[in-house]
Parts: sequence; C-alpha cells; structure tokens
Amino acid sequence: MSKTASRLLPPVLAKGDTIGIFAPAGPLLDQEAFANGVRMLREMGFEVCIQRGLETRNAGYLAGSDQERAEELMNLWRDPEVKALMAARGGYGCLRLLGLLDFGLLRTLPKRLIGFSDLTVLHAAILKETNQLTLHGPMVATLGKSDPASLESLVQALTGRLAEAIKAPGLEILRGNNATGPLIGGNLTNLTHLIATPWEPQWQGAILLLEDIGEATYRIDRLLNHLKASGRLDQVGGIILGTFTDCGDDETIWNLALELTKERAVPVWANFPSGHASRNLTLPLGATVTLDSNTGTLRIAQPTNG
Repeated sequence: MSKTASRLLPPVLAKGDTIGIFAPAGPLLDQEAFANGVRMLREMGFEVCIQRGLETRNAGYLAGSDQERAEELMNLWRDPEVKALMAARGGYGCLRLLGLLDFGLLRTLPKRLIGFSDLTVLHAAILKETNQLTLHGPMVATLGKSDPASLESLVQALTGRLAEAIKAPGLEILRGNNATGPLIGGNLTNLTHLIATPWEPQWQGAILLLEDIGEATYRIDRLLNHLKASGRLDQVGGIILGTFTDCGDDETIWNLALELTKERAVPVWANFPSGHASRNLTLPLGATVTLDSNTGTLRIAQPTNG
C-alpha cells in the first residue's frame, strides 16, 4: 500500500464534541467576528474550548510569544476532551512555531485541524511529520462571512465522510485533461516560503491548490515564477487556482499559471471556491483527488478513518 493510500483521516466528531480554538498566528483584531464564529460553532452543536488569555494576547502582529502559541496548540492537542482544533484566525506566525511542536504527540493522538491562509504551513508540516490529513477550510473569525455551502461543507468534513465529489459553480477549466494525486498547498505566499525547509511538501504528482489575498499581481507573478524556477511546478500533476482576493486581475493570474505549465500541459482549473471569499469549501489536504476535467468535478478518494 502506498504512503498516500495509508494516510490517516483523524476520527470524526459527533454533535456535542469539543473543538479547541487556538491562535497560532495573528492576534484577534476583530473581537466581534470571533465571538460570532464561536456562537456559530455552538449553534452547529459543538462545544468550544478557549484557553485563558487567547482573546487578549497581543504581541504586535503575533497573538503572543512563540512559546505561548505553541503551548496553546499542544495543550489543546493533549486534552482528551478536545476532538478537533480550529484556528481563530490567520495572519502571520505559524512558521515560527514548527520547531517548537511535538510532532510525535501529534502523530499518536490524531485530531482534525481546520484553517487556511497562514495555516498552510501547519497543514504541510503535520502532513509531512505525521502522515495525517488536515482540513483546509474556514476559521472561527471567518465563519460569519461563510456562505451556507461552506458551512455545510465544514460540518460534513468534521462529522462524517468527506465529500466524494465537488462540482463547483463558476469553475473555469483553463486547460483540460484529467489528473490524480495527493492534494497539497493552500496559500501561495506561505507555500513558497516552505521551499528548502524540513516541512516542504512532496510535489511529485501532486494536485496543487493555490489561493492568496492582498498581493499585487506582480508579486503573484514573482511567487509563481519562484515555483517554476525552483522546479516545483514541473513536478505537479495539476493545479487548482482558488480565489485571489485583492490581487489584481484574475485572468492575468490564470494566464500566468498557463504560461508557466505550457511545456507539460497539466490540467489547470481556476475560480475554485477555496480561499479568502464567502465560499470556502473544506478540503482534505493530503487526500488523493482527481481532477475530472470532462465533467468539471473534483473527486476525493476516501482515506482511512482513525
């Protein structure tokens, strides 16, 4: 059995189970959005665990010292009552934590971890170090902006089987063909900063998900060209472009992806509902997926449940 086939999906949650909320990156600048997200989780039927001080910790652009943020994550992971962890928000700071985490413990006590944006580096590191899947999806402070389809997708990913097929309205198939491989990626900026670190993902044959926010188009150009020049784009089996919020003209970004992959003609999809927008479907990073360009369907193989 291949390593991809044997990847572990941590145990499902039941209504009434506890979700631990942690702030691994930026401080909580929007207390109202955070409180609204906590309320929504409770309305979904979950209990929440928030460690003392999370809502007020502030060290400039970080939600506390590296040690504080790493201990918060590990304390929640150790807690037998906590069945999943959900990031309060993104920002910046996850990269600073990776050397402080006990991946041996994370491996022996698999739990579902949810988030996106700066959480990209945590997703990549946990997959690399523990071989368990994580969930690329909304964070507590973004729940209030999530549309019904995104909320339904999140609950399904937490409490039951992952969606076996996603057919997204508005999907643009820029280059067809079909491809199958492990789903990796997330935020383009954070993903690029993992190159040459111990937590860089395995690119060969992977289906690469990319999204970003607030980057000028020329910076997106630079990041994609970095992936090309470093040989990473030449290894992937397909590309899914999510939303690029406040990054300039979408079609310019889409054409860049086509230009940089023209030699291998891998499938490139665009306008997929993943990223900093109201529709942000929950996706299992590390799972084997298929880009079915004939029908515009993302097919997700069901991994082993813990």
